[in-house]
Amino acid sequence: MTNGDPLSETGDRPDQAGAAPPAARPPRLFALLLKDRVACLAALMLLAVAACAVAGPFLLGDLATRQNLHAVDLPPFTLDNGWAFVLGSDSLGRSVAARLVVAARTTFAVAVPAVLASFVVGSAWGMWAGYHRGWRESVSMRIADVVLSFPSLLLAVVVLYVFSPSVATLVLVLAIARVPVYLRTARAESAELRSRLFVDAARTFGARGGSIIRRHVAPTVMPTLITVATLDFCFVMLTESSLSFLGIGIQPPDLSWGLMVAQGRQELQTAWWIAVFPGLAIVMTTVSATTLASWARLATDPAQRWRLTVPRGRARATARRAEEAGR
Repeated sequence: MTNGDPLSETGDRPDQAGAAPPAARPPRLFALLLKDRVACLAALMLLAVAACAVAGPFLLGDLATRQNLHAVDLPPFTLDNGWAFVLGSDSLGRSVAARLVVAARTTFAVAVPAVLASFVVGSAWGMWAGYHRGWRESVSMRIADVVLSFPSLLLAVVVLYVFSPSVATLVLVLAIARVPVYLRTARAESAELRSRLFVDAARTFGARGGSIIRRHVAPTVMPTLITVATLDFCFVMLTESSLSFLGIGIQPPDLSWGLMVAQGRQELQTAWWIAVFPGLAIVMTTVSATTLASWARLATDPAQRWRLTVPRGRARATARRAEEAGR
């Protein structure tokens, strides 16, 4: 008997392929992360960047802004002038490595608050609108459509031209522009969950709407929203870097990776490292966050978590056979 399970016909059920049996406790997220070398490397990269952003400026002091005209345009990967100049120096003799660390703090100071603010506001708003439906949902969706009709980068450019560019202004405009992303996602998930049996049972027992959203809807929707937030962090960081590159984002004497790329673009032929290393920092951080988001989506979904506990080739073959059997 197969009991209608397409995987049981092939003999390649996840528990037979090396995963924990159904009765066993599911593996913890940290254990799953250690088993995935790519995701683990991405997490270590993000932790290293975050540690540099938090502790680096306090350890480096004024090294990022200190000028040394005797060490102008030093090439990278030499220790003749100490570890501070391992990534070279710019046209004023300032350490590129120290400036990268200080710029990471500014980049994170814009991206993290903007994503957190839009995540909290948009998720709560979307779950409220999706659960109650009716005029709440209609009004919320129209507001989201109006905001999304303006591209985030264009909206930020207009606002920053009107107001003076600063970290607070960047955070505010990027947070407002990204709220509809979470609003629409949370609304769609909540509207679907509203008709589930466990939600109907909670209403039958007299639970209020706010309690149902907090105890039943939010835990189910949260894995999807966290994945969206991780990807949105990459978008916000790239937007901040683009605005700073255009000269309407972070302004000197503050530093950001996008501003460093803009300052070094005129010296690409003579001192390529001034612009290349900040660009690499942007790319590596973005790729690491995207990789970790893809892993987190599987790890937080009970229906897909088994893919992380079996070899990749067997997981693909099992999933393909399951799809063919479902057809």
